[in-house]
Amino acid sequence: MKWLAVACALGVALCWGMYGPTLSHARAPKGEWGPFKPYLFIGIAYLVIAVIGGAMMMKLAFNDNFDYSGVYRPAMNYGFLAGCLGAFGALFLTFALTKAGGKPAYVMPIVFGGAVSVNAIAAFLSLKSGEAVNPLMWIGMGLVAVGIILTARHTPHGHPPARPAPAASEQVTAPAASSATTTAATLPDPSDDQAS
Repeated sequence: MKWLAVACALGVALCWGMYGPTLSHARAPKGEWGPFKPYLFIGIAYLVIAVIGGAMMMKLAFNDNFDYSGVYRPAMNYGFLAGCLGAFGALFLTFALTKAGGKPAYVMPIVFGGAVSVNAIAAFLSLKSGEAVNPLMWIGMGLVAVGIILTARHTPHGHPPARPAPAASEQVTAPAASSATTTAATLPDPSDDQAS
């Protein structure tokens, strides 16, 4: 196992795992803005980090060129497709955590557990040799589903917000109204005396 790759993968898990909780802070407390106001800056962050970081890594780490024609065209095509998948994923996740009313405690386990399973299915479908798949893969995917449920169900959600106490005027007027009703019900009706 390559430990640098594992460390980088853990870095991805840390960053993407904090995506949902961080985005939940972008919600408007009283509806002052829509749920996709922060998404615009998610896109800007993707653009800035991907372009600057990508260009620096191309040049400094790999001494690569910036040619995307001819044999380099798949780098452009599949890179753009992967970027679209990442952006659509962020779009769905933003909607799930805002307008759809989802909470990071269960949305994030579904996202990452589901991503592991989708990755396994994509690898299975890309086999060209007809190689048999180890049944442990399917068992692992089932265990991922169980893990998603257990993680989402038992993640601390915090206490629900306390209900506001009734206003002092409501507390005073409600008993007065009820006592007035009771008094009116027990007093004799003056019209009964006139009728007799």
